[in-house]
Amino acid sequence: MSGGLDDARLARVALSRLVEPGDKGVHELLDRHGAPETLDRIRAGHGRLARFAERVRRLDVDRDLTTAAKVGARVVVPGDGEWPERLDDLPVPPWCLWLRGPADLAAMTSRSVAIVGSRLCTAYGEQLAADVAAGVANRGWTVVSGAAFGIDGAAHRGALAVEGKTLAALAGGVDRAYPSAHARLIERIADAGIVLSEVAPGSAPMRTRFLQRNRLIAAMTRGTIVVEADLRSGSLNTLRTAHELGRPVGVFPGPVTSMMSAGCHEQVRTERATLVTGTADVIDLVGDFGADACDEPRGETLPTDELDPEETRVHEGLPHRAWVDLAQVSLVSALAPMQAMAVLARLVELGLAERRDGTWRKARAPRR
Repeated sequence: MSGGLDDARLARVALSRLVEPGDKGVHELLDRHGAPETLDRIRAGHGRLARFAERVRRLDVDRDLTTAAKVGARVVVPGDGEWPERLDDLPVPPWCLWLRGPADLAAMTSRSVAIVGSRLCTAYGEQLAADVAAGVANRGWTVVSGAAFGIDGAAHRGALAVEGKTLAALAGGVDRAYPSAHARLIERIADAGIVLSEVAPGSAPMRTRFLQRNRLIAAMTRGTIVVEADLRSGSLNTLRTAHELGRPVGVFPGPVTSMMSAGCHEQVRTERATLVTGTADVIDLVGDFGADACDEPRGETLPTDELDPEETRVHEGLPHRAWVDLAQVSLVSALAPMQAMAVLARLVELGLAERRDGTWRKARAPRR
């Protein structure tokens, strides 16, 4: 299995089995000496590298590649055309990525947004995540999340419901569906999109790996949106990483009485995140300047919005039913009779006033 892979690629495959994601010490070695020599040093086990001894003893790269082949997974390393360059912004990028799915990772993440949130979400949050994911997917954006219960699962399903693109980043191996209840969902994502992990096949999901997985979601996307999060939600870890990397960050509001939205509200209060309320806001936040900008929201336009102050005074002084003469209009508006007459003529022209035998009143609103 390993015969067709060059030494640098094989070394990175081995590192994904031996070394936990985000290991700064190994990253420094890799940066200084390259992957093959770093692997040789780990195998030699001198000094602090002796901690990998048991993993080195059990290392079997061919087994990992065979397991990957059984589920149709492939390996992508830095420098490959499919490697998302945004991952290189991380202080410790992944050694390699294991991918399942037919899509091209670099192309898929070029216009992508992370939609994440609490596992124990409310019905409001779940529906909102699905709706927003469907909305951005319909606009040609890839929805990236972590395949977890709650907001993550809703986001993936929302994108799939409109046959949009979605990507799931896992904390364990790509051959292990976690949570197991989402096995079918993960298969659906892999059928048309991508399921990825930075740890070797068969690796178990662990808390530290979830946190490291979150940094991938934040780094590879154009921005991160948190739908619902309490004050200790892991999704806030994704948000903080995105913020540190200079990526746009948005949060959806919830009731101020809901602890499930307390984390989102806190991020707005501390100015780490922008408040968003719908698909247009999300695209405006993470998209290209100008091309993806949304129109400023406005309330209903009324016929009286464009009146100048004098026209407004005359119009507000006209009764709805009774008819008043010019003297009464002049009195109420504090305008000279000739000024009031000119304004009345303008209001009649605009359809905002009616005239009858030298008297006026407000025009009746048309029936809807």
